[in-house]
Amino acid sequence: MNAAGVRMVVTRARSRGTGASLQGGGEKAAPLRSGEAAAEGRKSYGPVKRQRKARRLSVAYEASEGEKGEGPERLQAPSWEPQDWRRQLDNIRTMRSGKDAPVDQLGAEHCFDPSASPKVRRYQVLLSLMLSSQTKDQVTAGAMQRLRARGLTVDSILQMDDSTLGALIYPVGFWRSKVKYIKQTSEILQQRYSGDIPASVAELVALPGVGPKMAHLAMAVAWGTVSGIAVDTHVHRIANRLRWTKKATRSPEDTRRALEEWLPRELWREINGLLVGFGQQTCLPVHPRCQACLNRALCPAARGL
Repeated sequence: MNAAGVRMVVTRARSRGTGASLQGGGEKAAPLRSGEAAAEGRKSYGPVKRQRKARRLSVAYEASEGEKGEGPERLQAPSWEPQDWRRQLDNIRTMRSGKDAPVDQLGAEHCFDPSASPKVRRYQVLLSLMLSSQTKDQVTAGAMQRLRARGLTVDSILQMDDSTLGALIYPVGFWRSKVKYIKQTSEILQQRYSGDIPASVAELVALPGVGPKMAHLAMAVAWGTVSGIAVDTHVHRIANRLRWTKKATRSPEDTRRALEEWLPRELWREINGLLVGFGQQTCLPVHPRCQACLNRALCPAARGL
């Protein structure tokens, strides 16, 4: 409670023996239970002495008019936001206006069969995201093409043996583990969701091999719902280079939480594809092309090179 908006009202109260205590709202203290009396001092078996009446101060706090909601609203401290972030974002939009990065042609929204039923399309979106982890978009797109040629549905995957599935998705990163995750997830989808994918982040991340970034992208691409910012290694790296977080973050999930604290929600859907393509073309993990970047004078990382 703001001390400037508080008035202290002092009233006098008389104690009623050793058991009385000052309670909020003037309530009497609860009686001590057996065994607790020792904490209050030794028992006396002699005549009970009448104790001197003590005068205590009872302090009550009365909320100011603003806190009661009857006066002007309480002043809100301005939320933190990075310096020059709007100029930096506009520059990135300009550099990404050609839409010619791998993610623009081969991302999750381009890997499903547009002629398939909505339920099958959503399943294919989820599988493309599972395959994309630690894998370049070109490799993911190739694996999806081979799977689609076999008829990519929940049933077709469950009927396929592991060696065949592994050969079709190779050389995506961690392909052996992904064979296991795809089979387990497909079985869950068939048993619990009638072959569809869940429509919530909590249910999606509960599936084997599905992380938060995949879940938020699946919600956006498959269900058309913006549930959060999808943060991969590109977004994580660029956000830290531009100082779009209050302090350096160690993981994509930490970066997601930090960005969602200040970035306007209407930008959440755009930011992933924008920064991923920027990271693929300009803000590279190693040897970033700072001289060709419009943010070279605004980027703390570029100034440090």
